Amino acid sequence: MAPLGAPELALRLLLYLALQALVVVGCLGLAALPTPEPPPRWQLTEAWLEPPGAAVSLPHHHSARFTMADPPRYGLAFDRPAGLPEEPWSVLLPRFTNGVAVAVNGVEILDSRRNPAANRPDRSTPEIVVIPSSLLREGRNELTVRLFVWGPLTGFLDRIHVGPDAMLRPAHDQRVLLFVTLPIVLAAWQSILAVILGMMWLMRRHEPEYGALAASMAIGVMQTFISAPSGQSLYAGLNAVLIASPPLESAFGVLFFVLFLGMKLRRIAVLLFVPGLIITATGLFGGPGPVRTAYLMLGPATVACCLVLIAVVVALAFLQRRDATSLMLGSAVTVVLFFFARDILSILDIAPDRRMFFSRLSYSAMVIAIGIGLTWRFARAMNQVDSFAGRMVTLVREAEDKLRATLARDEERARAMALAGERTRLMRDLHDGLGGQLVSIVALSERQQAAPIGEAARAALKDLRLVVDAMDDIGGDLMLALGAWRERTAAQLRAHRIELAWRVLTPQGLPVHPELRPGHVIQMLRLLDEAVTNAVKHAGAGTITVDIETVAAADGQRGRISVRDDGRGFDAQPGSAAPPLAGRGLANMRRRAEGCGAQLAIVSGPEGTRVTLDLPGRFADLDAPGR
Repeated sequence: MAPLGAPELALRLLLYLALQALVVVGCLGLAALPTPEPPPRWQLTEAWLEPPGAAVSLPHHHSARFTMADPPRYGLAFDRPAGLPEEPWSVLLPRFTNGVAVAVNGVEILDSRRNPAANRPDRSTPEIVVIPSSLLREGRNELTVRLFVWGPLTGFLDRIHVGPDAMLRPAHDQRVLLFVTLPIVLAAWQSILAVILGMMWLMRRHEPEYGALAASMAIGVMQTFISAPSGQSLYAGLNAVLIASPPLESAFGVLFFVLFLGMKLRRIAVLLFVPGLIITATGLFGGPGPVRTAYLMLGPATVACCLVLIAVVVALAFLQRRDATSLMLGSAVTVVLFFFARDILSILDIAPDRRMFFSRLSYSAMVIAIGIGLTWRFARAMNQVDSFAGRMVTLVREAEDKLRATLARDEERARAMALAGERTRLMRDLHDGLGGQLVSIVALSERQQAAPIGEAARAALKDLRLVVDAMDDIGGDLMLALGAWRERTAAQLRAHRIELAWRVLTPQGLPVHPELRPGHVIQMLRLLDEAVTNAVKHAGAGTITVDIETVAAADGQRGRISVRDDGRGFDAQPGSAAPPLAGRGLANMRRRAEGCGAQLAIVSGPEGTRVTLDLPGRFADLDAPGR
């Protein structure tokens, strides 16, 4: 992102400050709204204070911070007109700090210390109690209120309302909804968000902002649900520490905003946690009294400093990014700052107020804004993921189309190469077999030798049939090709008055070889033809036996074909004194066996000649180099 010029930066800052000013105006309007009150007719404002026995007006601020030993007593009077219908009357105390005990005509009817949630100095919990009918007299009645104060704030007693319960109860319920129920609901939502953020931090340790926000929210939730210690107890120090923990909560808040908005975290930020740790140590080792003093000295100043830092960080982020998230968070921080300042002025008795504290409630508004910001960020990330996934799907589809087209071209090329290879082999087979026979026929015809011409023509026809039969699709089953070869061979041997004995020694015959090609079939059939032809021409045999079987080998089952005659044998070893034609025939047979990857064994003796062809476990590729 290009750096902003001074005029544009000043304009952005002016717009941001103008928006925050509008937020402050809105907060002033909210603060001016009246709190729920009963009708003025039932309001008591005049009282006398003992000690020192002076008349005071309610609301009244008491200067003491601890009155548990000798609480001040407020005396009031109210009249119940004669002739009113019998209906319950109640006493409503909208606000007090910290606890009260109420008596009517000398009999105590309420002690708020029994309700810990009503004694929190940072809450605005009202109390209402029904006056027993036996205590209520027609005419003048006396009301006594004892005020218990245990700090850290000074004592305070708001105006008191006494009258029919039906007149006071609606205002009490509205105050409970606003100052008790609503904060609990927001705290419950905040606790759920704290758990979710904590899990996100555990799964994504490289994003510590989630852990910082989870810690801040967890501290806020504990502050909402703990009770206020009214005296020395086993958990009084711990409760005091939790109540005085806003400095730690605000320090974690600064840490979150800095990390979340992409700012650089300075090591000096560790100092923000020092006041909160001092207050915590004081509460754990010194008890409720010292922790109140430590909180008054360090707490408000630390919270104010952290809120100002958060406001500055968010403003800088908006000036750099100018995004809606920074603007929304900045407005939420302004709301918290406004109500925090208002509450401080109320505590110092500078602002005319009844000590109605809204900082905690406004903090919930900031938490909601943070939740919205996180949700916005998550939704934007999901949109980016969906967009990336869409682009990836498109790219993958395009790659699949290209790959499919490439495969189609490769398959077409492979088919063309296979066709060319088969054509080449067919041409070679025709040239080696039929071509040679035709040349012999032409030479014999020029010499006008009729008998040899017929033999050459029959040999050419036989070779042509061999080539044609080898081109049939036998599905890798060599037995099908051997069946056709058997018929041709039997007819050939009958012409020479030689018997063909055909034996299949194993039920399955030969194994099926899916890789078997016509070139393999031609080579093996020609090899067998060569063996039979040698037996017919040179052995003088009466029977030729063909054995077919499957035998066990070290690497599995292999097929075996044997051609055996009962004629006179010859020496089959290379370099022997065998006839020249036999030598050339044997060399051709060995060449054809090697071309198919088969093993050829020839054994000859006085009892005849045996040619054994052991088929390979897998036939060799005829297109391989050197074949």
